[in-house]
Amino acid sequence: MQFKTNGVCSSQIDFDIENDVIKNVKFKGGCAGNAIGLSKLVEGMKVDEVISRLEGTTCGTNPTSCPDQLAKALKEWRK
Repeated sequence: MQFKTNGVCSSQIDFDIENDVIKNVKFKGGCAGNAIGLSKLVEGMKVDEVISRLEGTTCGTNPTSCPDQLAKALKEWRK
């Protein structure tokens, strides 16, 4: 799935889901180190676990973040 982000430095998140498990997470743009680290942490996790852990995470005074955008992307995938 490709998800266009909103309100963060990265412009897009690409990922696959197989048997409700997240795989191949790639952020386009943003802070490379944090994006790679986040990707490695969530790969292999169940969708609902990642949503519950990351949803609502903010970045400084910004009301969203790359982790929050990933949670939004996963919720969109659920629809």
